[in-house]
Amino acid sequence: MQVDQATVKRIARLARIKITDEEAKGLEKELSGILDWVAMLDEVDTAGVEPMTRVVPIELKKRKDVVDDGEIAADVTRNAPQSTDHFFVVPKVVE
Repeated sequence: MQVDQATVKRIARLARIKITDEEAKGLEKELSGILDWVAMLDEVDTAGVEPMTRVVPIELKKRKDVVDDGEIAADVTRNAPQSTDHFFVVPKVVE
């Protein structure tokens, strides 16, 4: 796939990168080469390949999804400047 100078400048503008015309000419060749390499990946037959998230298949540890306060509310609010009923008391900031 060929990338022209206008496309390179548009990509640079979107990326908030300032480039000169000479740099844009060099980037044309680089981006075209990268896109040609990516196009080669389309030629690989992946019909029977399952998607994977890592190289080694491992099973993640699972725990029960239980709502729990940890039973340490008093410890959590102990150093608070003000607390009421195990809740932090803060000054009103919206008028």
